[in-house]
Amino acid sequence: MQASIVIADDHPLLLKGLQDFLTEKKYNVIGSALNGKDAHELIVKHNPDIAILDIRMPYKTGIEIAKACKGVVNTKIILLTFERNGQLFKQAKDLNVYGYLLKESALTEIDKCISSVTNNTPYFSPGIENYFSEQSSSLNIEILTPSEKRILKLIAQNRTAKEIADLINISNRTVEKHKSNIIRKLNITAHQNSLLIWVKENQDMLL
Repeated sequence: MQASIVIADDHPLLLKGLQDFLTEKKYNVIGSALNGKDAHELIVKHNPDIAILDIRMPYKTGIEIAKACKGVVNTKIILLTFERNGQLFKQAKDLNVYGYLLKESALTEIDKCISSVTNNTPYFSPGIENYFSEQSSSLNIEILTPSEKRILKLIAQNRTAKEIADLINISNRTVEKHKSNIIRKLNITAHQNSLLIWVKENQDMLL
């Protein structure tokens, strides 16, 4: 007997594509939703064997649904994402989700993933596991100066540039110069809050 499945994605075309694919493969899709609230309600109501959820949806994210369902239903959660986001990946693993797929390769991997999950073996897209493995091996904070490392640790504590300047007795301008140097040395893509996001995703390296 095929596993019962609920699917959810806030992009109608992606949701239809996934539903058509699973139906063609003879999977038992018992419900679909375009937002996290409806997806959560479907899971609680039907207690499906598997729920395949987009990570980012209105009202409730896939991560929030996984957290809300933990210990409440026996549904195994598979998360779908376009993002290579270390923080989301860590949250998913901490919640013991059963699957984590990149959307770009989801249709080629979903069969293998469902089969693995049905047999109680978690499946994480090799594309994303390899990405984070390569990323962590290529990051070397030892190339930073003691001052730059200290600033990173203060950023991890959610300190503002002004607070950092006051704490280590330097000017705001010097703090910003240090931050620019850190971004350059670690090859971080520069955009608004890029350093803060990087720090949150790599806090383990700063301990």
